[in-house]
Amino acid sequence: MNASRRPSRPGGRSTGPGRTRAARRPAPGTAGRAEVKRVRYRPARKVSRRAAVLALVLSALALAYAYPLRTYVEQRIEINRLEAEQSAQEDRIEDLEAERLKWDDPEYVQAQIRSSLLLVPPGEDLVIVIDEDDPKHTGGADDETGADASWYEELAATFEDADQLDPEETEEPAE
Repeated sequence: MNASRRPSRPGGRSTGPGRTRAARRPAPGTAGRAEVKRVRYRPARKVSRRAAVLALVLSALALAYAYPLRTYVEQRIEINRLEAEQSAQEDRIEDLEAERLKWDDPEYVQAQIRSSLLLVPPGEDLVIVIDEDDPKHTGGADDETGADASWYEELAATFEDADQLDPEETEEPAE
């Protein structure tokens, strides 16, 4: 090895060939000035790298949980709808069971037969009270015009009634 060489300097620089001590000296006329270090200017980041990575991880987690959360909410809505439907069906079942218990009573059965079928036991007289204000009332004993007539006779009667015009109802053709 070359013994004339000096060992490396602590900064890793050597004064090797092409570098002299004079090159390290300040230029003449700048002896009183402070030494200025050149620093590379880096613009200040608005968001640090850690914050950006954290935001990326949080957004990935939000996207990962979005679909299961949506599915959970839809299933809860469906469960609530089915529970409401089931309770309505249970109420309907209770009503039908109460109605069935009524039909087990012979007096209730006879009352229904009398009211809906207009049947009475032998020896009793059927009396029907007609309320004139009842909207179900469409006619009575007074309205029996052609009650014994068949449908085609009633149809013929309507044609005959249509043929009979009153003179006041006819219009004179304008000339």
